[in-house]
Amino acid sequence: MHEDDLKSQLTIARNEINNLRQQVRNLQHVQRKDIETITRLLQDFRCEGCASNNKSAKDKVAGEKQEHQQQTQDQQTGQGQSNHTNGGNRFGEDYAHFRPIGVIRTAFPEKRAVPRQSIVGSRLRGIIQLNDGVFTNPEHSLEGLADFSHLWVIYHFHRNNAHPKAKVAPPRLGGERVGVFSTRSPHRPCPIGLSLVEIEKIENATISFFGTDMVDGTPVLDIKPYIPHYDAPSLSVDSGRTSVGPHETSLDFYDSRQEPDGEESDLELYGAAGYSGSSGIGADAILPPPSAVRVPNWVVASNRLSVTFNEHAEAQLKELQVKKQCIVDILEADPRSVYLRTKYGSQIFTFQLREVTVTCKFDDKAGTVTVVQVRRNENVQVTAQDGDLRSA
Repeated sequence: MHEDDLKSQLTIARNEINNLRQQVRNLQHVQRKDIETITRLLQDFRCEGCASNNKSAKDKVAGEKQEHQQQTQDQQTGQGQSNHTNGGNRFGEDYAHFRPIGVIRTAFPEKRAVPRQSIVGSRLRGIIQLNDGVFTNPEHSLEGLADFSHLWVIYHFHRNNAHPKAKVAPPRLGGERVGVFSTRSPHRPCPIGLSLVEIEKIENATISFFGTDMVDGTPVLDIKPYIPHYDAPSLSVDSGRTSVGPHETSLDFYDSRQEPDGEESDLELYGAAGYSGSSGIGADAILPPPSAVRVPNWVVASNRLSVTFNEHAEAQLKELQVKKQCIVDILEADPRSVYLRTKYGSQIFTFQLREVTVTCKFDDKAGTVTVVQVRRNENVQVTAQDGDLRSA
């Protein structure tokens, strides 16, 4: 082995030792936190009988409080029905309970004639009112949102009383049934809706938007800004994928959500002209055109790093048959946390990618990252693509 190779290996070893020292310091911090938690538990410890009596009393009070809150929420949202009928809200060992952050106000007091997609009701105004109980000052949570033009709204189909089925019949298939997860049907095990709307204005804790496909009183679970770079599908030539682009979808897309049981379809309600070009709903309107989308400069600013591999790492890639582009995709976006970037700057960084560990060196001034080593993990179980466990 040449002297240069030995020096290179020694440098890598030293950097690995420094990295291990940092990990030890982090573990010490976690240990101190755990000790503090255990100390608090010991201080609050009671005998089994006392603890049992205390727990029963607390459970009773908590149950009464939760029931009161649920009744209040039902009155505010117009829910007026038991949440136990929906598969996603059944109480059991495996369930998730989400507290709505607000409520949607629209022009549709009933499910009848509600557009099945937000683009169909793009001229209909709706309002999202954030609840005061989520944050002390809910308007603070909306700061910066006005810099975006569009918004994803995640909400609960609270008026959906139908039992979820594994197969549903979308209107466009003429009675043929397909799996519920291949459709936009509201009759789902977890009745959650997703709509892309256009922000009109934001005042205090209220968002006014265009693009209504919800019934009045719909509980809001979350809102997220729309960012085309991340949210709009595109044709990926390098990966060989042939996904449909955002402006290549058929108008059938708009009719993909199943209408509520016993209600007319949009074609029956609006007539065939409702989907013609004169309605203003064209095939290019599946997602907002780039000219109509606004995002803050800090979102669109390019911070992608230049990724290189030294000869040693290149040889290891070939030996281990690791896809180089997978590593490039991860490192280009800089996987380091803000804490690591600001406190330590240019440094050695390691991460595990299935059965291998990748070691690289960041150069923040030059905006580059060099992969110096790709080694196989030892005695580590990883999950293969076919679902089988195999030892690396």
